[in-house]
Amino acid sequence: MANRLAQTTSPYLLQHADNPVDWWPWSPEAFEEARKRDVPVLLGVGYASCHWCQ
Repeated sequence: MANRLAQTTSPYLLQHADNPVDWWPWSPEAFEEARKRDVPVLLGVGYASCHWCQ
């Protein structure tokens, strides 16, 4: 089951579209939801590498 990242055009974000995590792309809606729920925003910095590099 895809999460919200399946709607993005970013190749990095699309790599995580099938993760079982409720990821949100950077957006006003994401921050509004965090404010509404009174939870912190955890930010991913966008690091990715191939399995050969790890």
